[in-house]
Amino acid sequence: MKKDNVALRPPMGWNSWDCYGPAVNEEQLLGNAEYMAKHLKQYGWEYVVCDIQWSEPQAGKVPSGREVPFYMPFARLEMDEYGRQMPAPERFPSAAGGKGFAPIAEKIHKMGLKFGIHIMRGVPRLAVHRHLPVKGTDTTCDKIASSASICWWNTDMYGINAQMEGAQAYYDSIFELYASWGVDFIKVDDICNTSAYPDHPYSAEKEIEMIRRAIDNCGREMVLSLSPGPAVIEKAWHLRQNANMWRLTDDFWDRWDLLLAMFERCEVWERQVSPGNWPDCDMLPLGSLRLYLRDWQDPAGLEFDTTWTNFTPDEQYTMMSLWSIFRSPLIMGGELRDNDDFTLSLLTNEEILRMQRCGTNAHQVYRNERECVWKSTDQENGSVYVALFNLSDIAGQVTASFEELEIAGAYQVRDLWAREDKGIAEEKLSAQIAPHGAVVYCLKK
Repeated sequence: MKKDNVALRPPMGWNSWDCYGPAVNEEQLLGNAEYMAKHLKQYGWEYVVCDIQWSEPQAGKVPSGREVPFYMPFARLEMDEYGRQMPAPERFPSAAGGKGFAPIAEKIHKMGLKFGIHIMRGVPRLAVHRHLPVKGTDTTCDKIASSASICWWNTDMYGINAQMEGAQAYYDSIFELYASWGVDFIKVDDICNTSAYPDHPYSAEKEIEMIRRAIDNCGREMVLSLSPGPAVIEKAWHLRQNANMWRLTDDFWDRWDLLLAMFERCEVWERQVSPGNWPDCDMLPLGSLRLYLRDWQDPAGLEFDTTWTNFTPDEQYTMMSLWSIFRSPLIMGGELRDNDDFTLSLLTNEEILRMQRCGTNAHQVYRNERECVWKSTDQENGSVYVALFNLSDIAGQVTASFEELEIAGAYQVRDLWAREDKGIAEEKLSAQIAPHGAVVYCLKK
């Protein structure tokens, strides 16, 4: 399919949400792009994605100017005459004069990187209430909106009724705009699982199809990422027809219980991984996070000091190992410029990243309450990757027999995180692993 041409391998990049929430600005966006170009681009990292509410001038703020961790209800959005959101110049100065994100995209492209944005599905409520025209039609935004289709956690948008004249035209118009800016990656929210409707979690199916058509007709290739999850496995066929990435979970944060739950999600979705189709474990909450909380005090008087990942180093190895052998997209969530040496080492291990790029037939070998084993095969050189995970709260031995791995003979074994050869193995792999930790081996004949 045409859509698969833009994501033959799982995308790798950075997204602003985990560190800046809805309040990222131009300096922060370009600063992280510059870091990526200097330190990460050579390892395959390439997408720089501006997350939610870039059209809201005061996103993440209250009248005092202090940053807060929630959306402002029914906020004013920057829009053009056709009800299409535009970057707020107060936060993105280069967007002034109707330039949109084009100047930022141009700078990012000159760094050899690609640019992406987040949008909410639907049409802005402000455009509906103002009866703004849909570009290229005789209809208006209020005529295409479905006021019964809303997002329970954000008040910016109404869903679009696909049966109404002008519905497809509105989506065509916004993607025409994004193409003119030079957008390479589009993350669409409140669409993979519309959680306001628990009896119909895939209620935005027709909007997904309209977005797919709009991308295909806009004249520019774009990766389509759907958010948030949990994705509906019964709709895997539809996701594969229309999207490049789809979230397996609601927002993933730096908590062990969420990481532990991801093992089951990956098992459910392992057969859906293929070029152009990437079940998405969500962003990597590594390094410097939640910077919108740094100087804020809540009404109860509690000060937040949670601006570094809560994951232990071993849990970070586990997350990177699972994401990589499963072949999830790798989207870093932390402020890149704050990276310490350990965080940078996680993002620049060429052998782990090769497993993510070149692995095939990744699958869970076995899992119980204490441990888990995954296997994949390098599609270029035939090497076998085996990841051993200790899921328990105490250190323990994790073992995988060659019979379980469906291999035989003698293999040279290399520890990819330790970056050292471990000798020859003939019957099994075994490692003493720290609590919540992981070891990844590459086996070669």
